Amino acid sequence: MSRGELTAELVGNPLWTDWHVQSAGIPIYDVPFVSVGGGLGSFTLVDVLRIRGVPSTSIRVLSTANTPWQTWEYLTRVSQLPAHERIRSDSGARPDNIWGFPSYALQEAWRERSLKPVLQVAAEPILADFYSPRSSLVIESVQREAERIGYWEMLAKGQVRMVRKRAGGGYFTVLTPPPGSTPTKRIAMRSQYVHLAVGYPGLKFLDDLQRFRQEQGERYRVVNAYEPHEHVYDQARRKPTVVVVRGAGIVASRVLQRLMDDRERYGLHTRIVHLFRTYVSGAHGPGPWMRRKGGDGWAYQAFTMPKSAFGGQLKARFRKAGPEERARLAKMVAGTTTPKLRRWQEQMRQGRQQSWYHPVQAVVERIERTPDGRLVTFTSTAGSAAMQYLSDFIIDCTGLEADMPEHRVLADLLEHGGARPNKAGRLQTGEHFEVLGADNQDGALYASGAATAGNHFLAVDSFLGMQTAALDIADDLAGRGFCARLGPVRSVSQWVKWAQGGRLR
Repeated sequence: MSRGELTAELVGNPLWTDWHVQSAGIPIYDVPFVSVGGGLGSFTLVDVLRIRGVPSTSIRVLSTANTPWQTWEYLTRVSQLPAHERIRSDSGARPDNIWGFPSYALQEAWRERSLKPVLQVAAEPILADFYSPRSSLVIESVQREAERIGYWEMLAKGQVRMVRKRAGGGYFTVLTPPPGSTPTKRIAMRSQYVHLAVGYPGLKFLDDLQRFRQEQGERYRVVNAYEPHEHVYDQARRKPTVVVVRGAGIVASRVLQRLMDDRERYGLHTRIVHLFRTYVSGAHGPGPWMRRKGGDGWAYQAFTMPKSAFGGQLKARFRKAGPEERARLAKMVAGTTTPKLRRWQEQMRQGRQQSWYHPVQAVVERIERTPDGRLVTFTSTAGSAAMQYLSDFIIDCTGLEADMPEHRVLADLLEHGGARPNKAGRLQTGEHFEVLGADNQDGALYASGAATAGNHFLAVDSFLGMQTAALDIADDLAGRGFCARLGPVRSVSQWVKWAQGGRLR
């Protein structure tokens, strides 16, 4: 066995001693706090801890990514939200600025010497679309803050294999560093606190598309919107192309707009068949106060959740509710939605009138390949004859995989770490985002992001959700004596340092 390999005794044991780890030839490094993930969820919490006085030497971020925005930038770019496009987020939701002031709108107005962003915020949503920042502005702001807090001093590159409880308290987090970077295959971080912000395990495909890809070895004509698929748009610019789009969320709307923008910009003859499994024809939802706008197949909502879920009545109601009531509320307000933007609505209207955009409600029965390599989608609709749609490409816009068993670290935590799933099938957490059942004497394990959906806070998978989790976790750590509390004096002084770009020591 190579030095630093996980032994059968370690893999099968939920509680590790220092001696067992050392006997396997795995070097141990001590650091009080470890964050696993290295994306915006890790960054947001680390930023809060640094603002609260935790030195960089007491924190390690374990990640395969070089920057905290790397995965987010990739996903937004391939899903047709490149740097110059605007994302689906509020003006005050800033991962780099826990105070939310100045907002993105104010920063953009100052940079461009224009009042337009501020006036848009003042007029939204009645007289103008909701303001949202450009992807590039988010990345630039996070990069500035990462440099200010010394993020790269805290980053340890590698793939996290598992987190196990340590005899005597705390945890071992096992990391596989890049090949050749260490003399052993794995190292172990010994810490009192661990934070998991691991995002999504991978891509989520519709069952029939997944089956077709596996059986046919097809990766070119059947693609997921979250994987590179620029070749679809390239072919559409070279010759008339038919594209089937499946899904009805923000990603589907962005893919459609890209196809429609290219058609208009380059004078193309692209035809689009849009398949809806559930077709929304109008406003829907319970009661007069929780109805959501809809039409033409889409459910419309400016953000991933109603605004009251981020910091209003719905947030308070959800926090007080029990597991069954939370599950009911989540089902009521969640679902696939997209913002209703004026330009995109006009493009769809023109497409329907000119018969190059065909929205259809149908259930897909199967996919077949023609002799020339094209695709045939066989569908059925209640009360109507079965239909077939011939296309050059199918783009699956249904999203990302969130099931915990699909993620190695989360699956191991459920099996060996004492964690348990909630009613939504995600990690069950307490009010400070501590993973229930995973505590270990004076040690605590926290989680944030998609893995914590279905607990006391609805909008976990958002910028504001990550900030809420970071602040709640930091409050709990402050109660344990790990960091300072963020009182008025510290908050004001730290904001001044942020505004001046003062480097934290």
